[in-house]
Amino acid sequence: MNGLNGLDWVGAPLRLDLALQGGGSHGAFTWGVLDRLLEDEDFAIGGVSGTSAGALNAAVLATGLVRGGRAGAREALRRFWQDVSAGAQVFSPFALSQSRAAADNFNFDRLASYRWIGNFLRTFSPYEFNPLNLNPLRDMVQRHVDEEVLRHCHERRGADDDGLPLRLFVTATAVRTGQARVFSGGELGVDALLASACLPMMFQAVEIEGEPYWDGGYSGNPAIFPLLQGGEGRDVLLVKINPLRRDATPTRSTEILERLGEITFNAGLLAEMRAIEAVSRLLREQPGGACRALRLHMVADDEGLAPFNASSKFNTDAAFIGQLFALGRAAAQRWIERCKRDVGRRSSLDIRREFLLPPACLSSA
Repeated sequence: MNGLNGLDWVGAPLRLDLALQGGGSHGAFTWGVLDRLLEDEDFAIGGVSGTSAGALNAAVLATGLVRGGRAGAREALRRFWQDVSAGAQVFSPFALSQSRAAADNFNFDRLASYRWIGNFLRTFSPYEFNPLNLNPLRDMVQRHVDEEVLRHCHERRGADDDGLPLRLFVTATAVRTGQARVFSGGELGVDALLASACLPMMFQAVEIEGEPYWDGGYSGNPAIFPLLQGGEGRDVLLVKINPLRRDATPTRSTEILERLGEITFNAGLLAEMRAIEAVSRLLREQPGGACRALRLHMVADDEGLAPFNASSKFNTDAAFIGQLFALGRAAAQRWIERCKRDVGRRSSLDIRREFLLPPACLSSA
């Protein structure tokens, strides 16, 4: 066992459940976080809930853990993101000038081709420009994810040395109802992952058992409530890659649409945070309730990710993926140094301050 904050410490691993946001290529930030957590043997991952790119990270993580333990998971994630950077069509289904974007903070929004594509997608649906429903993500997922592992990892954990079952949850949005559908256990597979990552202006809805699904970010980015099943106190680590706040007021049409997308994709998380805060407060007020309450933690780097706007989520340039990975590892390292002692004891995330206070109150809170 590694030392706890530099001290000699021996005991049961610190169990963490992970909630992984989606965000296109920015999911490489989450790869960096996972890589650092897997490196620390004091942590045992007991459950993962992921949406979109977060769901892909979760599925590759599970496949690697069962096949090869911590080292296998780290290698599986590395190979997946190398594949993403080599096959740029996965998150960016049209050819964009990545060399020019790399010279402009990896953002695409000022490229004429990006603006043209935006207009094209608002004019033609994927049912019109892609009638054969070709999805390059399917082949990539099949190369890196073992469906049988996903469906049975909650029963046992192959090669990993902590022996815990791994509960895996993937969220998609039901088109007809607008509600979140959380896939787990035998429901998991490539189709569930594609549904979770289905941007409706780029890909046709993914049908599962006759029900069409779109990206899970519209209803839960990520869904935290599945991780709360079981009743005992839990530590949930949220890996946040989507900004809640943008200081500048968007003025160009592309900026306005991108900010609207960010707000929409954060709405489900904000709603869950309000509910978690209310329930946690009630539990704390009951005798013995504090030990049963959810302990919430968060790894994020809003400042480090701030230069990269929503258009960069389609950029899979290898240099950009590598930079995001490094930011994620560094953010995880800072969290470990500050908050590792809190795991199993108390929340290190102030939900009210981070998610619920109006902007005017932040400066005085």
